[in-house]
Amino acid sequence: MATDSITYASAGVDTAAGDRAVDLMKDAVRATHGPRVLGGVGGFAGLWDASDLLSYRRPLLATSTDGVGTKVAIAQALDIHHTIGFDLVGMVVDDIVVVGAKPLFMTDYIACGKVVPERIADIVRGIAAACGQAGTALVGGETAEHPGLLGVDEYDVAGAATGVVEADAVLGPERVRRGDVLIALASSGLHSNGYSLVRRVIARAGWGLDRHVPEFGRTLGEELLEPTRVYAADVLAMAAEPAAEVHAFTHVTGGGLAANLARVLPAGLVADIDRACWVVPPVFDVVRALGDVPWGDLENTLNLGVGMVAVVGADGAGHALQVAREHGLDAWVLGSVGVLGPEEPGDTLVTGTKGVQGGAVRLQGEYRTA
Repeated sequence: MATDSITYASAGVDTAAGDRAVDLMKDAVRATHGPRVLGGVGGFAGLWDASDLLSYRRPLLATSTDGVGTKVAIAQALDIHHTIGFDLVGMVVDDIVVVGAKPLFMTDYIACGKVVPERIADIVRGIAAACGQAGTALVGGETAEHPGLLGVDEYDVAGAATGVVEADAVLGPERVRRGDVLIALASSGLHSNGYSLVRRVIARAGWGLDRHVPEFGRTLGEELLEPTRVYAADVLAMAAEPAAEVHAFTHVTGGGLAANLARVLPAGLVADIDRACWVVPPVFDVVRALGDVPWGDLENTLNLGVGMVAVVGADGAGHALQVAREHGLDAWVLGSVGVLGPEEPGDTLVTGTKGVQGGAVRLQGEYRTA
């Protein structure tokens, strides 16, 4: 072969490294497989035995896809990659459970500038661990090497999942009624949204990720890399309790609390939320103060400490709170559902978000900080 010949390897793609990555991750992936997964690791397609769906009267399949966004830049800067999988799984499966669907299986996709087997394996091990927590099988995935498009230490991740729900058990706006109560489920921090804002703030302030922040009791990097809480199994347990009277869930992701809650309310109703009913965790207030970010922009971008909301019947609120706490979730009454009345000074009304012409959310009062 001529010394100037071009090979796939010299172009920057190492297929042997990809095979090594699979060898390192396959045990973690297999651990998510129950008897419904066929074919093992490495096939062209993941196979999941759908026989259980025969027991449904009218099974509806639910699907969702998402990524982690620019939070991967924090993982790359810290060279810590085993937690980002929780962010990916949380962003995907917790959208599915909003309609009451049980997530059945998931696939992932990793694009990178260079396959470093240990790094890819760490990412997938995290995805597998989070899938295990959610009760979801990781049935397949793909790792693609993109030299020249991504730097050697750069990568991005995405995933998709499929779930199932009985047609007459679908949760959503059709079940929500006047007088329903909003139950907030605490976030574990920033989760995986708004990192473009957060990274811009810390860059302008000149803060390094190794900076110890007294308000956090740890370094900035440790705080920013805190994994997204995966709610799937816990909220499905709540929905399965008739006494909890669960009518709807919302997953608080991009757009913040009000924008996402409005999507699961019927037209003509409004969710009233008192901003003072919880203490905003320190990370959000530090970002606000450090970047002089207006509260309005903050609440339209970040979750401010509320990761999920359950909309329940008034008689079920106490039981819903009990179930949440039994599952280790901090939970509190966030507000209630009523009819739209006159606005008061300082109110913020949010409606018509994400293309959904549903109900409205009215935020009142001022936030409390630690």
